[in-house]
Amino acid sequence: MKTRIQGSLVAIVTPMTERGALDLRTFDRLLDWHIESGTDAIVVVGTTGESATLSPAEHCELVSHCVSYVNHRIPVVAGTGSNNTHEALEFTSDALNSGADAALLVTPYYTRPSQEGLYQHFKVIAESVDIPQVLYNVPGRTACDLSFETIARLTEFDNIVGIKDATGDLETGLRLMAAYKDRLAIYSGEDGLSRELILAGADGTISVTANVAPSLMSQMCAAALAGDQAQAEQLDGSMNLLHESLFLEGNPVPVKWALAKMGMISPALRLPLVELSSRYHAQVSNALAAAGIEINLNV
Repeated sequence: MKTRIQGSLVAIVTPMTERGALDLRTFDRLLDWHIESGTDAIVVVGTTGESATLSPAEHCELVSHCVSYVNHRIPVVAGTGSNNTHEALEFTSDALNSGADAALLVTPYYTRPSQEGLYQHFKVIAESVDIPQVLYNVPGRTACDLSFETIARLTEFDNIVGIKDATGDLETGLRLMAAYKDRLAIYSGEDGLSRELILAGADGTISVTANVAPSLMSQMCAAALAGDQAQAEQLDGSMNLLHESLFLEGNPVPVKWALAKMGMISPALRLPLVELSSRYHAQVSNALAAAGIEINLNV
């Protein structure tokens, strides 16, 4: 990642067959659609890609396949984080060997390490693997929050190049930019805050909404990066309901349901995730309609 990746980075879903196998043919169609729609980068095997339900072999296969199929048309960022430093190191090394442009490393989940533990975790990976690395802070999922002091220590490593802020707090994103924008690329990890953060100076968004509205999200990010507040607000306004409805149940349950109704993928998920509850179907359908996205509720 010789230059900062900016704009709309889609946290892409992982299509699966009804029997639960990886559906790489459908995945390729999604990749082509995103590239044609103006998506600026692919983030593969992140939370939205059901990384927690994939085997290590499947994880590495998806990264390698994605890099090969995209073939330098746009950057590919590989999700390589784990609650296990050894596994995160292996995933990150594999991403480098596969030719990924960068790695996205979530804070270790469930284990709830101290700030010193977090520093040592990221230090080992940064020192061991020569690939650009983006930190990912999402305390609502991991029960672990990366402090500003720890981020400051981690800026010592040249290959730690960015941070995805999914705290859901606008002020935290603004503070990150004030403190580290000259050193780190700042990405919104909350679709509903992306426009405001980019207009304030963030580099882009790692987006769930972009899965169903890639062109709108790309255009919105481009307008915000250009400082065109009115255009950014207009485009984002058509996606406001999507930003909310795609999180009515745990990600990626709603977005996979939406893509299935758009005829893009099968609705298959892996347990313990199950299909979107029927009580939310109308709300997600209305959000898609508000964004001008056609669906077929009979598929």
